[in-house]
Amino acid sequence: MLSPLPLALLTVALLAAGVFVVDRLADLREARAEAGHGPLGRLIEIDGTVVHALVRGEGPDLVLLHGASGNLRDFTYQLVAPLSRDFRVIAFDRPGLGWTEPLPRQSETPRDQARLLQRAADRLGVSNPIVLGHSYGGVVSLAWALERPEETAALVLLGSVSNPWPGGIDLLYRVNASAPGGTLVVPLLTAFAPMGRIDTALEAIFAPQAVPAGYGAHVGAGLTLRRDSLRANARQLATLKPEVTRMSHGYPGLEMPAELLHGEADTIVPLEVHSEPLSRQMPQARLTRMPGVGHMPHHADPQAVIDAVHRAARRAGVKDG
Repeated sequence: MLSPLPLALLTVALLAAGVFVVDRLADLREARAEAGHGPLGRLIEIDGTVVHALVRGEGPDLVLLHGASGNLRDFTYQLVAPLSRDFRVIAFDRPGLGWTEPLPRQSETPRDQARLLQRAADRLGVSNPIVLGHSYGGVVSLAWALERPEETAALVLLGSVSNPWPGGIDLLYRVNASAPGGTLVVPLLTAFAPMGRIDTALEAIFAPQAVPAGYGAHVGAGLTLRRDSLRANARQLATLKPEVTRMSHGYPGLEMPAELLHGEADTIVPLEVHSEPLSRQMPQARLTRMPGVGHMPHHADPQAVIDAVHRAARRAGVKDG
């Protein structure tokens, strides 16, 4: 029988070997995810943080901000091309997702994210933009407007988070957001989570609509399983409710035009909790309810979103016709 000391050393050695193997498997998984889904645009360093921005087209500036667990490729599936015929479209990867680096964990609020992306937009010469945001990107769009109310022409919000909701968030997000979970659980998810889990998650996000053909491959859904992305996404979600509660007090002061599009069948960000109250909180908000549409209105009805952008531009006086 081994004495206590050698047994303890053996246990430590086995644990270290296990950690090493998990990390190497996670490295390989991340490399495969990144190989076919590199940056589509420019990488801009802002105060030590790299920001990924895609710029297309000419015209009034239109900023696009994607939702949780996503990246800017969500908009390139079927929205950037038609919008870039009439606007200069600037799509960003939000911090920690896609190819934008995470912010420090104490500076990941929607307003922190908005400030970083605004500095990147400044570098690109963006002026008085319309800001479009989906889901979590919607609350970052609201933060953008709160930070620069006189320099935000209009908002277009798609299934946007905007107000505090009853209850909390899923346990896995809370675990991944914690220091122990980020250290121990996240690498296991990166290394071993089956790709079928991503397919199931996409089906839930798009329901009751079907996931569009080739969507997962187009956006590089595997990028979401990278360790830094899992941690950043979880921390942003885990700290969102108190931040959005504070932000909501400032909505009555946002006087720019706002087009709110929200699916009536959205169970992830419910219409009655978010866009309905927001339509009363913002003086110039107009709500378009989308019957039968879930959490991805820009895929369920891209033309409705394109029309909303044009309405916002006309109302803001940045574009005629």
